[in-house]
Amino acid sequence: MMQQLALGGGALAQEDLSMFGRDPWWLIVIKAVFCFAFLMVTVLFSIVWERKVVAWMQLRIGPNRHGPWGMLQSLADGIKLMLKEDLVVKRADKAVYILAPVVAAIPAFMAIAVIPFGPADNEISIFGQRTPMQLTDLPIGILYILATASVGIYGIVLAGWSSGSTYPLLGGLRSCAQMISYEIAMGMSFAAVFLYSGSMSTSTIVEAQQSRWYVLLLPVSFLIYIVAMVGETNRAPFDMPESEGDLVGGFNTEYSSIKFAMFMLAEYINMVTVSAVAITLFLGGWKAPWPISTFWEGANHGWWPLLWFVIKVQLLLFFFIWLRGTLPRVRYDQFMKLGWKVLIPVSLLWLMLVATVRALKNEGYAFQQIVLYVAGAAVALLLISLVVDFFRRGEKEAEPAGEGDGADGAFDPMAGGFPVPPLPGQELPPAPRRRPSQERELIVSGGVDTVSDGNGIDGKGGDGA
Repeated sequence: MMQQLALGGGALAQEDLSMFGRDPWWLIVIKAVFCFAFLMVTVLFSIVWERKVVAWMQLRIGPNRHGPWGMLQSLADGIKLMLKEDLVVKRADKAVYILAPVVAAIPAFMAIAVIPFGPADNEISIFGQRTPMQLTDLPIGILYILATASVGIYGIVLAGWSSGSTYPLLGGLRSCAQMISYEIAMGMSFAAVFLYSGSMSTSTIVEAQQSRWYVLLLPVSFLIYIVAMVGETNRAPFDMPESEGDLVGGFNTEYSSIKFAMFMLAEYINMVTVSAVAITLFLGGWKAPWPISTFWEGANHGWWPLLWFVIKVQLLLFFFIWLRGTLPRVRYDQFMKLGWKVLIPVSLLWLMLVATVRALKNEGYAFQQIVLYVAGAAVALLLISLVVDFFRRGEKEAEPAGEGDGADGAFDPMAGGFPVPPLPGQELPPAPRRRPSQERELIVSGGVDTVSDGNGIDGKGGDGA
């Protein structure tokens, strides 16, 4: 078993995962079916809820026909997709084309296996069998989640490549770039949690948040993970692989029927999974919120933790919907700049600060000194960033508007051999227009014997038509 640092001091303690792996086979089947049903029901509800919330934001009615208050709309959509004709593109690599939706959907279900829905001390009883509210746990549970999330992205990449079309291929390549860019920042945000909890086990991380949630202790890691999880799930404003404005439909352009439904299902299941991971690592997991846990001792016992977990998941799903209804899609260069030039450097710097604080605490320094060191470093970095930004702005303002674009300062879209769009501040040259082969004859009503008509045609008078 993996060793971890105890929270109270520097002593080493053993992870206690002995309660896992002792369930009979029929209980394991029940738990696996529950995890599958939890994801499917949450997805069905999330689709309806998203359409309702976005309609409310846009002053529309939203789904209101299928079922009471339109709550069965997502179920009707799923049945419609399954009954539609399943087409296979002639130029597609059929084996990979059919396998890609499966590769995208199955890993999305797998990550929920290590998410704790409640305490791991056999508090609940199912048909007389005491068991933890978790399918299983691993000493490296978070790495297992990262691995399954990485495999799911390959389903999108293979779908774009196997379709035999240009736009799906571009969408697949964008997904590959997103995976590389944002999983680095996501992994480093996890590393700060590992340093403070001393474990990569999901149940142990939740138990380590007994007195204080990590969203308060590690706010920068939480913010980095929130941005990275939106990019990982291809949700607005980071839905680059399926950007219909420039890619028609992205990686799933050539898919229909149940294959298209599996891609849509994988997206929403990934939303639930990354929300569950955020809750487990930063929001106390299944633990009751602060006001409730102070006056009700039974809030974190029995079946009640499942309620708090579901409420937290729904709140994070609402955050996804809120982003989609509020923010426009960013440009691809802005998206990559955010990942490589902002998230990764900030996460590296924050990880160094967290490691320094933990080392100082293990050496016995007082908490006030740690706060002083961290606050001083943060203020110094803020000051340096402001100074650098000030000089960069001065250089941009001092630079001539058309420097580098030609002798006359005009922007040439074909300077590199292929057309490129203008950058902010640049203007395209006026489009050349074809002159008429011969001057058109002015047609006036009546004859040309009037003074005004004659002057207008000859161009000698100012009163011509």
